[in-house]
Amino acid sequence: MLFTSVDFQKSGKQQGCMQVPYSHNLGGWANVMIPITTVANGTGPTVLILGGNHGDEYQGQIAAMKLARELTPDMVTGRIILIPSLNFPAARAATRLSPLDGMNMNRAFPGSPEGSVTSQIAHFLTTVLFPLSDVVIDIHSGGRSMEFVPCAHMHLVSDAEQRRKMLTAMLAWNTDFCFLYADIAGSGLLPVEAENQGKLVVTTELGGGECIPASVHRIAQSGLRNVLIHVGALRGQEQTRESLGKAPTILTQALNREDYVLAPESGVFEVCIELGEHVQKGDTVGHIHHLERPDRQPETIIALSNGYLVTMRAPCLTQQGDCVAVIAKQVSLDDVRNA
Repeated sequence: MLFTSVDFQKSGKQQGCMQVPYSHNLGGWANVMIPITTVANGTGPTVLILGGNHGDEYQGQIAAMKLARELTPDMVTGRIILIPSLNFPAARAATRLSPLDGMNMNRAFPGSPEGSVTSQIAHFLTTVLFPLSDVVIDIHSGGRSMEFVPCAHMHLVSDAEQRRKMLTAMLAWNTDFCFLYADIAGSGLLPVEAENQGKLVVTTELGGGECIPASVHRIAQSGLRNVLIHVGALRGQEQTRESLGKAPTILTQALNREDYVLAPESGVFEVCIELGEHVQKGDTVGHIHHLERPDRQPETIIALSNGYLVTMRAPCLTQQGDCVAVIAKQVSLDDVRNA
């Protein structure tokens, strides 16, 4: 069963590890050691910050590591818990899934105390860290599989007050786009478990790929700090897009299956429009070319709805059924509040 020496009730700054039992051929009594930092000071919300839910998504891991080093108790009102690389084995291997048990951390909840490494981590969050927390921030990017226009995003939860708080916190990331999304690829998601426990949950999709531009790192780091200020856990002056001289965020949603465009055949994907570009239903989004039959005309991928291209497949080589694009339609704040 997972163990940590960190005392979550203690004031001040602590840096330790979550220790997950894992026996392997050269280590009968081995543990997976996952770094964790807590900074607590006085009365205020508890915020849980998670990077590396998928190991090959490093934007959030870097932002959380920098924050964990820089925070001091006098900067905090309440408690901030940081786990920069939640799926630590996957982060070290630069893989989406854990190399120890093949599991997707974001499909492992609620987990099991006696299960595999991934399942034990999920169970600890479900039973210990989520109940302690008021706010859960789960920082994602597209990893090596997808490239997103950098955006904060959230689920459209049914509770109106929870949704209102999540909406304002999502907007506090100050990304050019915000995105409401649906789950078309299974259950057991980390954000859903936290939402079901009534938490204010903020998630992101900050670009993707292994080459991360400096601009995306800046968005990850400044947005994280601003959300912490917004929820009252970090001292400072909250910034808005207006105060930064920026236009209002473009609020989008993709809640229907047809918004998630899947490859009808395997081949090499060629995208034909730019991320963030607006498309109309029927527009050509891209083509899938056939390596074995270059004489064949490529399969044309068309938009099935109006909206913005918020993400596209990153690797050109594509298998049938892979998501190659997501088209999200623009909505208003009132649409979200009243949905």
